Amino acid sequence: MKNLFSILFIAVFAFANAQESKESSNRFFYELTFKPKQDSAKLDKVITVLDITDKNRSVYQDYTVISQDSITKIEIETMQKAGVYKDLSKSLKTPKFSARIHKFYPSMKIEYVDKVANGMTPVNIAYTEDLKFNWKISDEKQKIGEYNTQKATTEYGGRTWTAWFSTDLPFQDGPYKFSGLPGLIVKIEDAGKNYSWILQGNKKIKEYNEFSYIESLMQATGGKPKELTREKFDKTFNDFKKDPFASVRPMMSQEIMSKPMPGTDGTIGDMMKKQEKMYKDFYNANDNPIEKANSISVGNLEKVGKEKDKK
Repeated sequence: MKNLFSILFIAVFAFANAQESKESSNRFFYELTFKPKQDSAKLDKVITVLDITDKNRSVYQDYTVISQDSITKIEIETMQKAGVYKDLSKSLKTPKFSARIHKFYPSMKIEYVDKVANGMTPVNIAYTEDLKFNWKISDEKQKIGEYNTQKATTEYGGRTWTAWFSTDLPFQDGPYKFSGLPGLIVKIEDAGKNYSWILQGNKKIKEYNEFSYIESLMQATGGKPKELTREKFDKTFNDFKKDPFASVRPMMSQEIMSKPMPGTDGTIGDMMKKQEKMYKDFYNANDNPIEKANSISVGNLEKVGKEKDKK
């Protein structure tokens, strides 16, 4: 997806004002290596970020769209000055993951957020979880990059996970939904190596905004998430994946569909078909989700080996 709802909504919202942020954050960059297809040995990679803010929360998301902010800003400002719309689909890279995961300190309650369409407007839907991972901490240690780390294992989402955390980084957090260890998770992967995150670096963000420049500019941040049960969330999102333009199509008359799309050689109808194909290709590209099952093994932190003997 060329940033959720990008091409169609740039034409509508390109001249809106961005919102300013009042948060700061510690941004941790994780390289995620993953297997998008269950029956394929092919691996894919993407940079994701965990932003631990000074507002007692963290935000985990794909970094692809954020990384293009400076280029996108120049393109948009050029469009504004010229008063001419340009198709940005040729210059924007496609993110691998569309969801955001919020963790709220100190409870570490999780809010999983993604976008669906409500007519021409993107809206956020979400479900919440109170996860307490049953970590088993080993006495095994390892140097990963510049960090001294310690091993821990857990079961989650139908997979067995091995994590390496560092007390040098005093955050009980990690990529995706993972948290609850005595330090930041530096590396974590499942036993089958379907998903593997490794910390690549970090920096301070003085003026933090979890939304990219283009999302804010297009007013496409989705608004306050609509809280659903996990079951209702899954159904709503699966319905959206099957027919991304179900709520848009009734609003588009044949007359509108046949109008030229600014900045392209085609019509609005042509652009909608292109966007629909992008959505379906995006969602069909991954049939190997992080969580294989709805059942979750949770519990208390447990120490094993020499760490257990010290108790």
